[in-house]
Amino acid sequence: MNNDYLGKSIPKLGFGLMRLPMNGEEVDLETLKKMVDTFLAKGFTYFDTAYVYTGGKSEVAARKALVERYPRDRFQLATKLPLWDEVETEADMERIFNESLERAGCGYFDFYLLHAMDKERFEKAERIGAWAFLQRMKDEGKIRHMGFSFHDAPEVLDEALTKHPEAEFVQLQINYVDWDSENVQSRKCWEVCKKHGKPVVIMEPVKGGSLAGMIPEVQDLLRSVRPEMSVPSWAIRFCAGLDNIVTVLSGMSNEAQMNDNVSFMEHFEPLSEKEQETLQKAVELLKAVPQIPCTACRYCTDGCPMHINIPEIFKAVNGYKQYGNAAGTDKPYNMGAYARATKDGGQASECLQCGACEAHCPQHIGIIEELKTAAAAYEK
Repeated sequence: MNNDYLGKSIPKLGFGLMRLPMNGEEVDLETLKKMVDTFLAKGFTYFDTAYVYTGGKSEVAARKALVERYPRDRFQLATKLPLWDEVETEADMERIFNESLERAGCGYFDFYLLHAMDKERFEKAERIGAWAFLQRMKDEGKIRHMGFSFHDAPEVLDEALTKHPEAEFVQLQINYVDWDSENVQSRKCWEVCKKHGKPVVIMEPVKGGSLAGMIPEVQDLLRSVRPEMSVPSWAIRFCAGLDNIVTVLSGMSNEAQMNDNVSFMEHFEPLSEKEQETLQKAVELLKAVPQIPCTACRYCTDGCPMHINIPEIFKAVNGYKQYGNAAGTDKPYNMGAYARATKDGGQASECLQCGACEAHCPQHIGIIEELKTAAAAYEK
């Protein structure tokens, strides 16, 4: 990267507007306004929303809490174009773009992204002319910079950036647990972006809130080294210390989270060598948490009278065993994964304890007891 890469001058804490403060089903605008005021007063400027966030209410909330209350040159605003099933033509993309622009009322978007791209959606983007559409919006002055958020393998990312050098930046899931994971491969994706000279916006630095909680052993380890620092501060500082970064998005849902984040990011200090070593120990502690040794062979599901998707439920439970509830909430980690695992089959609590699953399990897992763990965590 050269010394003047896109986003170098943007402060390294961004406000993710996905997990907003809520009053029931509606955004708590008064709280959000206070959070926006604090964020800007501390010198931060980048706000990230999306067409689909909170059923479209996030873009509206951005207008009411930010755009209508501050000069346009005080902030950068990013939003995203979903290439979901109902988006098939240039007219569909234009309709969604115009709706986002009207909701946000911002005149133009500083950063505009194709949302949650993977191999299949890149193929669709080619088919429906999404890249040409983004370029046209840029040429018309309706967006300043075009890019995409990404959820797939580094090889897919490399191919996409090779085909489309016009992409100016990439939004990646990066955190210290996923940095070297086989699943997310944060480091390898970040390295692909560096190879192509594309700066990175970081999402999920606290892994959906899970790195604000975790098992007590990990929290105690972090506090033993920096007792004055919050547990989630380690996750955000890890990301903010990387080079080639536009900003690090934090999905702050209340004033306490906002105040904590700006307290350590206003005068940001990268992690020291000792702190880096401490995070590695934290990752090892998380890896050492006993997991359900399910290989997803699905022998257990064939004879289940309640059609319980045992392997997918166990994936959710394994995350819960490591992270528990997100800090300050009563929602267990992987709640969404559990909901997906049970939408077409039985809940864990519906297990009849007939034992058919255990009789067929090559790993000899105590499935009945593990399903009780799942029900206790996810069906409160």
